[in-house]
Amino acid sequence: MKIIAFTGMPFSGKTEAVKIARKMNIDIIRMGDIVWEEVKKRGLKLNDKNVGFVANQMREEFGKNIWAIKTIEKIKLKYKTPLIGIDGVRNCEEVDIFKKNIDADFILIAITCSDDLRHKRALTRHRKDDSKNLKKIKERDKREIEWGIKEIIKLADIIVSNNESLEDLSIKITDIINDL
Repeated sequence: MKIIAFTGMPFSGKTEAVKIARKMNIDIIRMGDIVWEEVKKRGLKLNDKNVGFVANQMREEFGKNIWAIKTIEKIKLKYKTPLIGIDGVRNCEEVDIFKKNIDADFILIAITCSDDLRHKRALTRHRKDDSKNLKKIKERDKREIEWGIKEIIKLADIIVSNNESLEDLSIKITDIINDL
């Protein structure tokens, strides 16, 4: 089994890279969905504030790798395909737990993009937990940096620049996946 995990700052293009992988018939587990499940379980509204609070609170209570542990549980229960994608790795502790607990080749792909372009994208995306306030978007960046995302981007096996068009990203991701 191989696992390709996607990481990157918010609005860098991870979601688009994952869509491309899905079109190539790769099963994807979005770690954010697991956080969303916890937010809903607590009866909270699904928004950036609550998602960030729950993600942070669980990391503080159970360790930085809690969301990876919960993702591994889903992988072991549900997925038996030779190639699986994971969307949303945020820190080194998560990568470590994946490598130690899943018998698979683990390839980390970081999607990078300029801050200005990411922030422009943030204002046009329409996901339930997105903010349309630039100050809050920058607060989210800060929160994810505190979780360790900058370090994990530096440690990625493959770094994909996404400062061009969606078509360029599609070509890059398709080529990478085909090579794997």
